[in-house]
Amino acid sequence: MSKTVVQTPISDTDIENLSIGDIIYLNGYLVTARDEVHHRFLKQNRELPVDLVGGAIFHAGPIVRKSEGTPSRYEVVSIGPTTSMRMEAYEKEFIRRTGIKLIVGKGGMGSQTAEGCRIYKAIHTVFPGGCAVLAATCVEEVESVEWLDLGMPEAMWVLRVKEFGPLIVSIDTKGNNLFEKNRLAIEARKDVVVEEICRHVNYFG
Repeated sequence: MSKTVVQTPISDTDIENLSIGDIIYLNGYLVTARDEVHHRFLKQNRELPVDLVGGAIFHAGPIVRKSEGTPSRYEVVSIGPTTSMRMEAYEKEFIRRTGIKLIVGKGGMGSQTAEGCRIYKAIHTVFPGGCAVLAATCVEEVESVEWLDLGMPEAMWVLRVKEFGPLIVSIDTKGNNLFEKNRLAIEARKDVVVEEICRHVNYFG
């Protein structure tokens, strides 16, 4: 089976045929942007120091160290995703104003992000939790760092990546939401399952 690889800068046509549940990999540039980046940009109205049009962001706080060979350079030790839902209040507007096309994080996002992905043609993807060291091996180079005054986890790390993934599409450009779909399926089955369990379990007061 062929591997689906998306390359930055990403166009609408690169992602419009992807559906929730698809697995993809990323080549090119991936920029970390979590809570404080969203807040500084949208609430403090600070101009972003990185052009994100057609780009990809990662809800992540990496562990980074100075390169032993070149002290002016950095290398990523570990880079695991953080919970994407923390950015739910900001993400639709962030997509609109930045032109990003791909978001990487952990867990699902809500209806506002799904609407933003549908209107502005972007996708949200999930990187498997617990694989932060594996993710670091996909980083070829730390190109630069911006807003380091926010601290290592919250700064914008501009990473050049090769086949970064696997990334599971959780919201597609049509606004379909994998986590919401699964939640509804679970809710539909819950009563039947609970009833069946209760048939076999007795509680004594």
